[in-house]
Amino acid sequence: MTERIHASYWLETPIEPQRAADIIAGEQSSGTFLALANETPELKERSGARVERLEILDTVDVPSLPGRYKTGARFTRCLLDVSWPIANLGPSLPNLMATIAGNLFELQCVSGLRILDLRLPPSFAAAYPGPAFGIAGTRRMAGVPTGPLIGTIVKPSVGMNPAETAAEVRKLVAGGIDFVKDDELQADGPHCPFDERVRAVMREVRAGADRLGRKVMVAFNLTGELDDMKRRHDLVLAEGGTCVMVSLNSVGLVGLRELRRHSVLPIHAHRNGWGYLNRSPALGWEYAPWQKIWRLAGADHMHVNGIANKFSEPDETVIAAARAVLSPLWPDAPMTAMPVFSSGQTGLVAADTYQAVGSTDLIFAAGGGIFGHPDGVAAGVKALREAWDAAVAGVPIEEAARHRPALKAALGFW
Repeated sequence: MTERIHASYWLETPIEPQRAADIIAGEQSSGTFLALANETPELKERSGARVERLEILDTVDVPSLPGRYKTGARFTRCLLDVSWPIANLGPSLPNLMATIAGNLFELQCVSGLRILDLRLPPSFAAAYPGPAFGIAGTRRMAGVPTGPLIGTIVKPSVGMNPAETAAEVRKLVAGGIDFVKDDELQADGPHCPFDERVRAVMREVRAGADRLGRKVMVAFNLTGELDDMKRRHDLVLAEGGTCVMVSLNSVGLVGLRELRRHSVLPIHAHRNGWGYLNRSPALGWEYAPWQKIWRLAGADHMHVNGIANKFSEPDETVIAAARAVLSPLWPDAPMTAMPVFSSGQTGLVAADTYQAVGSTDLIFAAGGGIFGHPDGVAAGVKALREAWDAAVAGVPIEEAARHRPALKAALGFW
């Protein structure tokens, strides 16, 4: 049987739904806006997309998206499944994007469209090895065999020079942190050049390694032109670093894929810009299908936001995102990555996060939740770790804090 790609959509349309579904299938495969003589039945059978399912949900009077609609039009909402033969594109992620998320969004017959799910045939697993490190490799490189990786983000995001950045990392290393990352805004500006920052920070990491018995994992943001990213990766490696970071929406699939080919370090994948792909319920992507593509391209860590976050996402979508990242892509090629919780996180949400995800295979990054501790950074790290210990043990955080001064003090400012 010919392998097929399957995508599921939420569709809103001002025309008859089956007609809209057929237009979408045609536009994204062998058809166009006119019937062509050389689109023979044989060619269409071989290369045309198929409408596999169309389920009517409801009808509304007002379109979700602006467009050119007939006066008095009503808009039908549906669930739509479409499939394509793999022979149309081969196992190619860039061309997959053009197929499942190309011109269909701006079709006149579409007043709303959102990608809900994606199922890929095993040939993609053969073409793309996925994360080089994933969960097990990240734990090995970070020297943290169990429990969540307690992490943070260097703050202020920008403005500090390399020496000032290294001074902050020194405090975190002394406090026993597991993971530190650059902010996505900190790359290679003249005030804090990448090379100088890496050398200064890694001096502190190496200095603390003997005392901790491990190197703190630092994700250096090497986002940039491809040749620059490769060179920056090599510098991190030469300095003894154990992680690099990249902004997915900035470098694209080809950029991540080429970095994956080059890298011998875990790749921390930041999703900044996710809101313009996701925030409208009538347009864009659900996280589950989107993250599959980036995992295949080589992301070892995937950001999922956080419970009670500072952004607009509700908790249920954050948890669904984390579960998606931890779910196998195929039974014999799981390619799981490590979810990264961040965005205004504190120990107050540790128990809810653990209960919802059911795993400690995650990075839990708190900025102010660590740096704001009244007794200093080391106490902030300790309090966050104690909150997670209590969560895993099933002990209420207030009870755990009775005999833990760092945690008790943290409850007053979290």
